[in-house]
Amino acid sequence: MKADIHPKYQETTVSCGCGNSFKTRSIRNELKVDICSACHPFYTGKLKFVDTAGRIEKFQNKFAAGTYASLQKPKKGAKK
Repeated sequence: MKADIHPKYQETTVSCGCGNSFKTRSIRNELKVDICSACHPFYTGKLKFVDTAGRIEKFQNKFAAGTYASLQKPKKGAKK
């Protein structure tokens, strides 16, 4: 193995957007992540929806009746 060609492997602090932080090893001094095992829905078992502009509510209201009229074929002779 050649000397002095490998990056320095050091202790690193990983910071999450939720406020959690932990130490690991990497070639970088600091890592910032958006989601970690402390806040990820797969690990926490909590389901989170990120609803922008009420899209989930709009979808639920549209399909609440159970008729799904927009998905059914129009009847013969009926005008659009």
